[in-house]
Amino acid sequence: MIDSNDLARPRRAALFLAIAMAAPAALAQDSSDDSDFDTGGKLLLTGGVTQLEGAAGGGLTPWAVIGGYGSREQIGANAFYTRVNVGDYHLDDAGVLIGFYDRVELSYAQQRFDTEQVGAALGLGEGFTFKQDVIGLKVRVAGDAVLDSDSAMPQIAVGLQYKKNNQGAVLDFIGAKDDSGVDVYVTATKLFLAQGVLLNGTVRFTKANQIGILGFGGDKNDSYKPQFEFSAAYLLTRKLAIGAEYRMKPDNLGIAREDDWFDVFVAYAPTRNVSVTLAYADLGNIVIKDNQRGLYASLQVGF
Repeated sequence: MIDSNDLARPRRAALFLAIAMAAPAALAQDSSDDSDFDTGGKLLLTGGVTQLEGAAGGGLTPWAVIGGYGSREQIGANAFYTRVNVGDYHLDDAGVLIGFYDRVELSYAQQRFDTEQVGAALGLGEGFTFKQDVIGLKVRVAGDAVLDSDSAMPQIAVGLQYKKNNQGAVLDFIGAKDDSGVDVYVTATKLFLAQGVLLNGTVRFTKANQIGILGFGGDKNDSYKPQFEFSAAYLLTRKLAIGAEYRMKPDNLGIAREDDWFDVFVAYAPTRNVSVTLAYADLGNIVIKDNQRGLYASLQVGF
């Protein structure tokens, strides 16, 4: 018998690729005027926003860029707050990051996942909340996402994210092997400045269930497996970008099938120090609820 989840993954991947390929043709405009991007440090919006686990990147996946607008002689920093509302759950997420000399990024995020009515249905109580702390480190190891724009060489970074969940007893009951874990990833990012197109690819080695909200490892699998993540963004103006992301995820728990994630987003930076991101996110199945889709909204302030 064919699992509907097996069919959903290629459909979502195909939709992501279609958006990534169509954006430059449908929205082509000249982005080659460097004055449109001048911020006194990095180019506006090219430092990314802040993803769910606290690293600079898209909303779902880290990029190789170092957060903040600091140049190679400066220190930059961001603070963010994100809210994700899907059909039966919501997530509140906040944190900070510091970028050192466009080389090293340190980050911290705290996630609060509210199970709403599903918590009551599972016997945990209405509004039962999982809290997770995430400490991140990212190091740029090669290339430059922007300055080497005449070269195909992307910026490459390696990173790790240590995650600690506060509901160890519940996680053990549902079959997770641990309440903490470490994700390791390698990511490559390139901005084709003349075309206004940014592309990113990430491979993540992880055992996290629902990014760690449901613990790490499980009865189906308790080993690290590579998961691939992709982002594409198009700079409509120096202040406005659109894009899409696709994040593959492991499926370790017998009690709770896990789907890949997908979003389409709009990011707007009214000033150098403030950016706002809105997205439509499709998170698939989460525990006993299918078709978890809804709004992702994030506010970032920094320098």
